[in-house]
Amino acid sequence: MMSTLLAVENLAVDYAARDRVVRALDGADLAVAAGETVGIVGESGSGKSTLGAAIGGLLPRTARYAEGAIRVAGESIVDLPAARLRRLRRERLGFVFQDPIASLDPTMRIGAQLKLVLGKGGDPLSHLDRVRLADPRRVARLYPHQLSGGMAQRVAIAIAMAKEPELLVADEPTAALDSQVRQEVLDVVFTLAAAAGTSIVWLSHDLPAVARRCGRIAVMYAGRVVEEGPAKEVLGRPAHPYTAALARSVPAGTAYGTRLVPVPGRPPVLTGRSAGCGFAPRCSFAVERCTTERPPPVRVDSQLVLCHRAGDLS
Repeated sequence: MMSTLLAVENLAVDYAARDRVVRALDGADLAVAAGETVGIVGESGSGKSTLGAAIGGLLPRTARYAEGAIRVAGESIVDLPAARLRRLRRERLGFVFQDPIASLDPTMRIGAQLKLVLGKGGDPLSHLDRVRLADPRRVARLYPHQLSGGMAQRVAIAIAMAKEPELLVADEPTAALDSQVRQEVLDVVFTLAAAAGTSIVWLSHDLPAVARRCGRIAVMYAGRVVEEGPAKEVLGRPAHPYTAALARSVPAGTAYGTRLVPVPGRPPVLTGRSAGCGFAPRCSFAVERCTTERPPPVRVDSQLVLCHRAGDLS
């Protein structure tokens, strides 16, 4: 049995706005085993990016851990001293963000940035070659602003994977790339991770791509993981009404000539702990208790589902 590398338990995170508090995570739970690939999907505002940032203790100053726990390799991220947190990031974690240019130092050449990560004796050119850059020597001499989007993301991947981290968090790493480059970049990420035995947490809107590349999927809504399980089962036989609605709204999963069905309504903006199911106002299967009782996790076949009616709908 694989050991648990990442454990998120009942995690709640609030952001302080000007005149109110906005709750981004409202009791999120997630476990990732060593060597596992997990895709986290959901609409914008579901809490994916906040969860990804929380894994590495990268939340902004306006964020506050309200309750719950998050542990990487047994170490608590929530109350870890700054020096220990930096060491954990350096030795066990890697991050690839949506905007690669913003994640690179604009004042340093690419080769110099890789040398900082690798330390004395490291070879930046070999790592640039691993991410399939055509001319590593030339790229090493460039500054970030001289790179195309695809090249910059490959450099960011080279930096993230240079020390072969145990866990890689990839937050929409291909959202700004065209379709051909997108597949090439994903190939690089998953090939390097497989070779190093690195676990992946991939935050994405691209359900078909996540289904092809990840062993397990976690569906987020209103700051909670409302359904999780094997990728093929979750998207092929969804047990939560939100997952089913999300799958129906994806163009790639719809037969030619079939009208797409958008998810009705909008995600909620929480200001505190949700009294019931966050999806209830948009759900055609909701009953009275859905608005007043938070659904506990229920096992439906191979999936864990937060839905009072999960057994009725499967």
